[in-house]
Amino acid sequence: MKPMHTTEQKFGITYKKQENFSEWYSQILLQGNMMDYYDVSGCIIMKPSSMFIWNQIKDFFNKKIADLNVDECYFPMLLTKDSIEKEKQHLENFSPELAWITKCGDSNIDSPVAVRPTSEAIMYPYFAKWIRSYRDLPLKMNQWCSVLRWEVKSTLPFIRGREFLWQEGHTVHLTKEESDAEVKTILDFYSQIYTDLLAVPVIPGIKSENEKFGGALYTRTLETFISETGKGIQAATSHSLGTNFSKIFEVSVEANVNGGVSKTYVHQNSWGLTTRAIGIALMLHSDDKGCVLPPKICKEQIVIVPCGISPKTDVEKVKEFNLYVENIINDIKSEGLRVVFDNRDNYLPGYKFNYWEIQGVPIRLEVGLRDMDKNEVMLVRRMDSKKSSIPSLGIGKFLKNELNQIHNEMYEKAKNILQSKIHEINNKDDFLKILNNKCIPKGKWCAEISCEESIKKFSTEKDESGNVISSGAKSLCLLEEVKDGKCFVCDSNAKFYAIFGRTY
Repeated sequence: MKPMHTTEQKFGITYKKQENFSEWYSQILLQGNMMDYYDVSGCIIMKPSSMFIWNQIKDFFNKKIADLNVDECYFPMLLTKDSIEKEKQHLENFSPELAWITKCGDSNIDSPVAVRPTSEAIMYPYFAKWIRSYRDLPLKMNQWCSVLRWEVKSTLPFIRGREFLWQEGHTVHLTKEESDAEVKTILDFYSQIYTDLLAVPVIPGIKSENEKFGGALYTRTLETFISETGKGIQAATSHSLGTNFSKIFEVSVEANVNGGVSKTYVHQNSWGLTTRAIGIALMLHSDDKGCVLPPKICKEQIVIVPCGISPKTDVEKVKEFNLYVENIINDIKSEGLRVVFDNRDNYLPGYKFNYWEIQGVPIRLEVGLRDMDKNEVMLVRRMDSKKSSIPSLGIGKFLKNELNQIHNEMYEKAKNILQSKIHEINNKDDFLKILNNKCIPKGKWCAEISCEESIKKFSTEKDESGNVISSGAKSLCLLEEVKDGKCFVCDSNAKFYAIFGRTY
């Protein structure tokens, strides 16, 4: 049994990202003050640093969907057994990880309720109540909330948990054309969150029939890859539900169809992004020293550490120095940047350097009396430890440009790694070779459900006793359609290029 994590760990990252990814990841989260473990397995405490990141994502996305006239709402977290049964009767492979509330005190509840794993069955009965005419369309709602999925698989902070934060958008449209356009637009917004805020490269595509959201017509997805573990990871999804759910929950309107008025089932979409985005960014960018945070979303973008100031320093010099630093801080803040001055007198500069490196702050400014005399500061970049002396005059504008440059370099570095991991394959042997080398196989594929099941089986690694060492691979997403060629697995006609991988 794996030992229980505790926060009583030695200061400093003691595990290597390449050697023990799981323990390394746990250490950077704990010592980087991103989270703490809660005493219910699969649940975490999000600390201010990670909540700040989530709120940056929230603000960015809210502005985007406001342009689409999406309204914010909040629905209760509890759903009835009747709603679940209604959904279950109509959808194949319906098996949400439900947590049921069955007792109040010592008494059994007559009608047990479940905590939401997602909100289709909560929202859609009320959409049916509110929508009567095509004039009520489109209806567009989004809520930010927590959901509970009682995962039986092993959990991983931010990546796979029982309770997590997310946003879920649910929209209703008269036509499939409107619905399709929105599905793509929302996925573009998610892509911008990853590239523009988190400096994370993503691959857009469509989920296979086997991997799409249950009940969806199709699912658009963003995928990325953690090279150290050789695993793909789903970053966000946008689903076209077609009329599947509107038929279940009787969401319909009277509309003109072929010259006459008749009952028409509406087209629905749902789309969601979770706090998994935080975990992906931390996994991708961080290193053996600790967290490495993308500049646009971190709570502190710049930290100033005073050097060479002691109780023996001349009082007038200290006053002059404090004024010098204050002017620097004001200049930085005037550019809308977030800066912290670490003037704690009970820690040496070396300790502070190490502390802020673990926190992942993008820029550290080291300032001493000699720097003041020369009207300079020493700049140290977290992502690559590059040092340079820069003038204090106009420092705010300089640092704003430097943070943008750091973001671009982080993105390019991650993109180059991702692209280097994608390899074209033509047969099963190539597939296994690339997969087991912790890379992404890309090939022509028939996209049949039976073929995907075959891939999972032949790519599962077992030891001599038959115990599973590595789980089987599955399709990450379908890319462009192909007009000729054979499936690399079953030799039937190929329909798509697709990428594959083991996943979280």
